[in-house]
Amino acid sequence: MEDGERETWTTDEFGPCHTGAVGVVLDDGTVPRPVYFDASSGGGGQAVSQWTVYDGRPRQGRRAAALRAVCSCGWSGPEQRLDWDEIGDQDLQTAGAAAADICMRDWDEHTVEVERSAVPLPEAVTGLLAQLEVEVEKLAKSSPLAAIRAARRLEVLAAQTAYWPARDTLGDADLGQPAAALGLDESGARALLARFGRRGPYR
Repeated sequence: MEDGERETWTTDEFGPCHTGAVGVVLDDGTVPRPVYFDASSGGGGQAVSQWTVYDGRPRQGRRAAALRAVCSCGWSGPEQRLDWDEIGDQDLQTAGAAAADICMRDWDEHTVEVERSAVPLPEAVTGLLAQLEVEVEKLAKSSPLAAIRAARRLEVLAAQTAYWPARDTLGDADLGQPAAALGLDESGARALLARFGRRGPYR
């Protein structure tokens, strides 16, 4: 995705490896550069890629022809065309809200596909994890400190059980397959494995 400040989305499991946003497409099919806004004090400025600034007005970005969901992994969703005859003088943030909502749903579906493509967990494990989540949430209502202790025990368990699998996987020269199995990019997989394996990511 192009650089510039804008609203983005992530999931708890995949984090920055799958950062989603509403992307902009111009009439010629290209992606516009970020819009640079000078600071009123003259002390610098800000590059912005938020879709709402691409309305073609003076000191704004070029006019967007369509919106689409984009992800930091390189995936992009179908274009949602903008009818400027219908939009007229409306504010783009209001007129394009429905298209932007579709983009968010498209990205949600993308992350579901990423999850499906990751290495599957046995039903016994997913069942236990779901039960643990329910029990800890119930515990949080009756005894918040006990819920915190339970979460801490889960952290310890994760560190203990993932240590050797992470070390063994880090020993492989190619992290492409492990990254795909975890639903991450290679950088994200390396960082995760290094954390569980208690070693630097480049050692």
